[in-house]
Amino acid sequence: MTLLEKDKNYIWHPFTPLEVEEDPIVIESAQGVYLYTADGKKIIDAVSSWWVNLHGHSNPVIAKAISEQAGKLEHVIFAGFTHEPAITLAENLLSVLPKNQSKIFFSDDGSTAVEVGLKMAMQYWHNRGITTKTKIVALEGAYHGDTFGAMSVGARDVFNLAFNRYLFNVDFIDFPNNQNEEKILSDFRKLVSREDVAAFIFEPLVQGAAGMRMYSPQILDQLISIAKEYDVICIADEVFTGFGRTGRFFACDYLKNAPDIFALSKGITGGSLPLGATSCSSKIALAFQSSESSRTLYHGHSYTANPIACAAANASFKLLISKECKSAIETINKSLENFKANLSGFSVIKDVRVCGTILAIELMTNDTSSYYNPIRKKIYSHFLSKGILVRPLGNVIYIVPPYVISEKELQSIQTEIVQFLNGLVRRG
Repeated sequence: MTLLEKDKNYIWHPFTPLEVEEDPIVIESAQGVYLYTADGKKIIDAVSSWWVNLHGHSNPVIAKAISEQAGKLEHVIFAGFTHEPAITLAENLLSVLPKNQSKIFFSDDGSTAVEVGLKMAMQYWHNRGITTKTKIVALEGAYHGDTFGAMSVGARDVFNLAFNRYLFNVDFIDFPNNQNEEKILSDFRKLVSREDVAAFIFEPLVQGAAGMRMYSPQILDQLISIAKEYDVICIADEVFTGFGRTGRFFACDYLKNAPDIFALSKGITGGSLPLGATSCSSKIALAFQSSESSRTLYHGHSYTANPIACAAANASFKLLISKECKSAIETINKSLENFKANLSGFSVIKDVRVCGTILAIELMTNDTSSYYNPIRKKIYSHFLSKGILVRPLGNVIYIVPPYVISEKELQSIQTEIVQFLNGLVRRG
């Protein structure tokens, strides 16, 4: 059997029906912003392979760190033992997180980083002997992952339809826009003033899976301020927005008020290995600071703080804080802002949004704006035929390129977007 035949026989792909119209593409290798297929084609990875790749595929600095660590210590149980790569990574993360953050809990991916954050928040109240704080508030349209806790605080849609009756109840407030901010602040205050809300979780500034929806740091700052007024724990899901995606190291760097808990993953290793991390403030950690077993956070993973993954993350961190990387992020942002201005004349565009290295183009269609908009298939196949990987969120075309993308490569994506939009205009 060929590789593709074996894939079809043995593998169940994520977010993909078992019966699909098109076969998956076999990737043989990757370098920089390019994916190389088994049949000799090359594809620009304009979405950083699900938003994880920061410094380009097969980055030599990260590859070297992985190789060296693999020859030294590949893994060790993280209960009762520790190692230098994890300690260094915790130190690195705390050096760039808000000053109120004091502890790092390692896990495997974004969903589990969120799950840990939720458990920290709920057990915080339990450990303090406060039984009235039981509710969680989240933003409408949220996506926080696919574990049960993460699904519970996310939008209730076809993604979790089969599990809705098993999810715990959550109060959702409307997604902020320029027209509804006063109402949102009022609704949020009413919810938290009941004094039974334990935590408020949010994707800061950008809701990724909901269509790269963006909102202002000012409204989020006000929400966090209200939450703190009523002693509500604030959880920032920076799984997507962290590590430079919004133009700053974390999206919360645009805020005046620091959240209590951060969930991190995706770009943490530069896209090379799976790893999650949840940080918390000293206020949260203090509720667990005890030798009593009942106050222990009983959560863990077999591969917690895997040394190879931590080594990759430390290598990625060094690249991230370099002048070259910071300059690259600024260059990408400037290019996207200029491109946004050039798209103002297209009648087929409903909205164009830019935040840091993220560009989202929401198309005007006869169907509602959603992940399930049928134009998605047309967009995906069109760009793939042109050697560009985009994974549209329904009628939203977005790009989140690796930071090593050149201006020429970025321009080639933008040129193809314009050609696609022109085709829609002609067909319309």
